[in-house]
Amino acid sequence: MSVPVITVRNLWKVFGPRAERVPRTPELSALDQAGLRARTGCVAAVREIGFEVAAGEVFVVMGLSGSGKSTLVRCLTRLVEPTAGEVRFQGEDVLGKDERALRELRRTRFSMVFQHFGLLPHRRVLENVAYGLEVRGTPKKQRLARAAEVTELVGLAGNEQSYPHQLSGGMQQRVGLARALASDPEVLYFDEPFSALDPLIRRDMQNEVIRLHREVGKTMVFITHDLSEALKLGDRILIMRDGAAVQIGTGDELVGAPADEYVRDFVRDVSRADVLTLRWIMRPAVPEDPLDGPELGPDTVIREAVRPVLASGGRPVRVTAGGELLGVVGEEEMLAVLAGADHAGRESEAA
Repeated sequence: MSVPVITVRNLWKVFGPRAERVPRTPELSALDQAGLRARTGCVAAVREIGFEVAAGEVFVVMGLSGSGKSTLVRCLTRLVEPTAGEVRFQGEDVLGKDERALRELRRTRFSMVFQHFGLLPHRRVLENVAYGLEVRGTPKKQRLARAAEVTELVGLAGNEQSYPHQLSGGMQQRVGLARALASDPEVLYFDEPFSALDPLIRRDMQNEVIRLHREVGKTMVFITHDLSEALKLGDRILIMRDGAAVQIGTGDELVGAPADEYVRDFVRDVSRADVLTLRWIMRPAVPEDPLDGPELGPDTVIREAVRPVLASGGRPVRVTAGGELLGVVGEEEMLAVLAGADHAGRESEAA
């Protein structure tokens, strides 16, 4: 079994006086935010978080403002020092590394993309993209060649000699993305990189991340407050509230089986037909079911199955995997989901 790229166990970040006592004192660690602040003057920005990220996975952390998601990603890179817990990068203890080893880790093995681009205004695009390699000590010819390669990869070919102020917000963010890719990191950390962009540009950048992930296959940890963005990008999603993990799962798990009322409210207006798969609505076949209808896999999104189900002449669609019949989906199951999706859509418009 392969070692996860990122392993997080019992991670805490507490701000305030004598912060270290909070995680190790059961009475204090059990207090909610208001109680902890009143009792100790401390705030638990990250509270007993644990998860793993597999190689090539896009792991999304989402929550409302103040939920602790940005503090969490900074703890993973030690831009913020955790108060307690464990962070491992490919099995290596990140929290135990000295400053020199930590700098090397940041320079060579992971990169961050922030909401604010942080581009150097006096340097052209190609020089901005190559900056991390320059810091690493890569020879000029080699770093500029690599910068040109990733500049083209992110769709900025022809803009290599432009200055940042000559580019749109979306193009500037592409420069930031190219700069992060230039060092060929094993993991990319994104901290709400598109939240300041206009909606159309934001959508384009989301599509760009999907395309790049498909082409280069990097492991990604993506922070966002936007559920639609999380569902679009994430293989799995961690929902945070008041520093704690509320639920971790795939998009269809969050929508199909929310852990509590908080998650249920989050996903209430999501079109279930666009997220859930047939495994969520299939039923066992019964003797009277004709089994000569279309055949689909259990991970087929419901919206994609509408046409074959409704065009099957009343015969249920067979849901199969590896030649095994898992269940069937008929018009009744399909129309029930579509009616619910339409109702959610009307509620969202009314709100």
